[in-house]
Amino acid sequence: AQQGRVREKVYGKQKIYFADQEQLPAASDAELRGLDGEIAARSAQLQALQQSCRHMEAELKDLNSSMTTPEIAREIEALRKDCASYTEKLERIKSATNHVTPEEKEKVCREQQLYRREWRRRKRMATEMLDAILEGYPKSKKQFFEEVGIETDEDHGVVLPAT
Repeated sequence: AQQGRVREKVYGKQKIYFADQEQLPAASDAELRGLDGEIAARSAQLQALQQSCRHMEAELKDLNSSMTTPEIAREIEALRKDCASYTEKLERIKSATNHVTPEEKEKVCREQQLYRREWRRRKRMATEMLDAILEGYPKSKKQFFEEVGIETDEDHGVVLPAT
């Protein structure tokens, strides 16, 4: 700083030293335009390289997430085994002689519908009867059910089938 090569600025207790730019040769307008052009070219080159890098990173991510050739071979073999087992199962089902006839199926469906209707009817009757008893009962419904020993469908997780 005493020799004049470096400048010194004092900010309170701090001192900052930096190169004295007045000793540097001044750049002409042509040189400045040339440097600006070089900066623009380098910026464009940087953008192109960054874009290329992003493209390559995306491609690498895709390749890392895809299966390798041995993995694909194992997957194909597993799928072929599954296909063979399903084909065999289908053949066994087709060759079975104990098929249910449409008449038997219709009969079972009618019986199920009859039993479902009866279940609803009896549940409604029981509910109406219990509600009538509970009108004059001093305790809660839950306490009454416990004292009498009534178990509901809901207690056992049973749901009435849909029609």
